[in-house]
Amino acid sequence: MERKFLISPNKKQQEIKEIVIYDHPEKLKPLLNRLTWKILLMLSDKEMYPMEIAKKLKIHEQKIYYHIRKLAKVNAIEKVKEEERKGAIAKYYKTSFPAFGVELPFGAQKHKITQPSFIDKRINQFLKPLLKDGIFQGKVIVGSPDPHGPFKTSARDGHYASYLTFFLGQYSKLPEDFAIKLDVDIKVEKEEKNNLILVGGPGTNLFTQDVNEYLPIKFNMTPSKHGFLFSGLVSKETNRVYIADTIGLIAKIVNPWDREKIILVFAGNKAVGTKACILAFAKFGMKVLKNYKGEDKFAVVIQGFDLDGDGKVDSIEVIDTYIQ
Repeated sequence: MERKFLISPNKKQQEIKEIVIYDHPEKLKPLLNRLTWKILLMLSDKEMYPMEIAKKLKIHEQKIYYHIRKLAKVNAIEKVKEEERKGAIAKYYKTSFPAFGVELPFGAQKHKITQPSFIDKRINQFLKPLLKDGIFQGKVIVGSPDPHGPFKTSARDGHYASYLTFFLGQYSKLPEDFAIKLDVDIKVEKEEKNNLILVGGPGTNLFTQDVNEYLPIKFNMTPSKHGFLFSGLVSKETNRVYIADTIGLIAKIVNPWDREKIILVFAGNKAVGTKACILAFAKFGMKVLKNYKGEDKFAVVIQGFDLDGDGKVDSIEVIDTYIQ
């Protein structure tokens, strides 16, 4: 199963739908049954539970359950919530995609797309309100490369923000002002009441240091006579500690200085951990946001891996998730 975009030309603008392409036509069979198709259309309109569908169609509930299982097996529908109803648990389902199909390996026409007008729905939710009407509404903050802050550290992961902004540039017009700022500059300019993307851990980025206490998965900063000692990430949900250099955090929280704004954090235990987070979001966004449903507080712990042995992170795993 592969997810692609179906683009239909329109007089005023292109219409885009996400389409799931099945790797074998056999998987389309459940969609071709007349009753199954009715169920799929009903669930595309609103989320429903099987008994509710059975009553509307005046069909025995066991028959509906049979077709629901068939549709769920090929990921045509997905369970979105559970509710207690009359002493039983009702499972609500919703159609997963607006289009389904199979694809033969020929006939592709190449077109240069300079400004895509579509974005995956989960990534779109995660980035709200940073992207509004195709315009980037916020600042990307990186650590200063000069010694600064209470630890007098020099950031070595700020340049990874360029990779992230290349990714965001697919969905946003060029902003009027420079969107990337150093942590030391933004402190002076008093722009903390904004939508922010923080790149780099609390050792190198002063703003990550400031928001650490609000993160659901935090960097462990232990007070000492020399200031603070860093000893990895700690999940308050599971109490697990992650200390590897290649470990990092992707998080979304409400901006504590302006509740109408948000803050996204891409930060590692070390620079390579920050790199793993940026790579994870830009290349494996749907894997990272698999369980994200639009929550205001969300965090995942990322671990980077070097699969081809060239000394560079090229793959990632999500090893912990927090959702509220």
